Amino acid sequence: MHIKHHGGVAGVTGSCHELCIDASSPHSLLIDCGLFQGKDARRHEEGVDPLIIDFDITPIEAVVLTHVHIDHVGRLPYLLGAGYKGSIIASKASAMLLPMVLEDALKVGFTRDKKVIQRFLDVIDKQLIGIDPEAWYPISDQATIRLQRAGHILGSCYVEVHIDETATTDSPVDPESTGERVVFSGDLGADDTPLLPEPVSPERADVLVLESTYGDRLHEDRAHRQAHLKAIIEHALKNDGTVIIPAFSIGRTQELLYEIEDLFQRYGDTEPWNKLQIILDSPLAADYTRGYQQLKSLWDEEAKMRVSQGRHPLAFDQLMTIDSHKEHQKMVKFLKETGQGAVVIAASGMCAGGRVVNYLKALLDDPRSDVIFVGYQAEGTPGRDLLRYGPKNNPHEGPGWVRLDGQRYEIHAQIHEIDGYSAHADQKGLVNFVANIDPLPREVRLVHGDDEAKVVLKSVLERELKVSVMIPTEAETEAETSQDQPAEKSKS
Repeated sequence: MHIKHHGGVAGVTGSCHELCIDASSPHSLLIDCGLFQGKDARRHEEGVDPLIIDFDITPIEAVVLTHVHIDHVGRLPYLLGAGYKGSIIASKASAMLLPMVLEDALKVGFTRDKKVIQRFLDVIDKQLIGIDPEAWYPISDQATIRLQRAGHILGSCYVEVHIDETATTDSPVDPESTGERVVFSGDLGADDTPLLPEPVSPERADVLVLESTYGDRLHEDRAHRQAHLKAIIEHALKNDGTVIIPAFSIGRTQELLYEIEDLFQRYGDTEPWNKLQIILDSPLAADYTRGYQQLKSLWDEEAKMRVSQGRHPLAFDQLMTIDSHKEHQKMVKFLKETGQGAVVIAASGMCAGGRVVNYLKALLDDPRSDVIFVGYQAEGTPGRDLLRYGPKNNPHEGPGWVRLDGQRYEIHAQIHEIDGYSAHADQKGLVNFVANIDPLPREVRLVHGDDEAKVVLKSVLERELKVSVMIPTEAETEAETSQDQPAEKSKS
């Protein structure tokens, strides 16, 4: 049994990990198949095409998805193009959301031809299997998996894989017996993530593949982050400015709406809240929000209690949804020309595309505007550049600038960051996730993090828990792959 990493190693995108079950008779599981973004997506500059499936898909018996963010599922079209015809397994909630995610990705990155997109979605539908969390699901005689809720976004799970290489058809693997237990964390939610229960550590993990996005940071607690959000919104509105919040369509948008609804409950009768309009400008986010509402049974107890009190955490009166592109263009023009105070939530979360880019183009040169980042900004994305070169952090003389759709735009707007709204566990949450596994893992592998975050988290885990921690590299994976059969290469 060994693990190869085909993404999510050099940064926070492209998550894709292969668990090789039996070297003598190759069988493997692929955990996620995500798209590279930011600097990871520009590896073609180094002679590497980040879209090509450059590993052998022959041994793969199943693909298991931790959740449906594009950096965990976005290479599925390329995997199918390379000839993969096996099962794609996810939680039932993720299976419900996945077609929407892939349809949007196809429209942006491939084609807007509805017939072509529908043919692809029909293929996905035949291979997609939605399973219940907390129940073991057999993959083969020697391997069985279990999904456990991860609290990152709706439907997100970490993956437990129990392997017994001695098992046979007559005596298949039994997770209660001897064998190896390998756990892939996917993305773990923060302790105070709105709407969703926090993750509970697995009862056992011999090897743990752990995300490390915020391995070097601690989040603000919920009370402080809500107060921070309130203060920024009120300050901007006093200047008759527009607040732009880039947010991922699934997960972050719904959490923001949940928190903003709570602010209206508390301060809705006072200025400026009594005249404030919240604009959700993302058809995809609106679709996901409806999906969240349909799956209230997966919400945490606090959210369910609010619903029982007659509140509508994701569909309150002050919320306005923009659907068509024509309406979007009118809203951008209206806010630029009038300077009317409003809060706009639009994708994408890292400003690498989507409708938020048009708001930024129109309003970044206005010092009355405020941009609030509530999620991780990967290196090489416009979001990271806005944080780095905004007025408060710009190390150069004169205004900083950011490149959007190939053009330079000066940054005169105020740029803010609220870490507390991240849907990722912080350093404390990650350490606790490991500490609550008894006995502690034999080995922890750190993935899905920038170099500094992984190095810091490794040091903390080794010092506080005395566990063996390794940081895999792309070179190690490439060396392992070169010893296997020739890799499939396709992006058709």
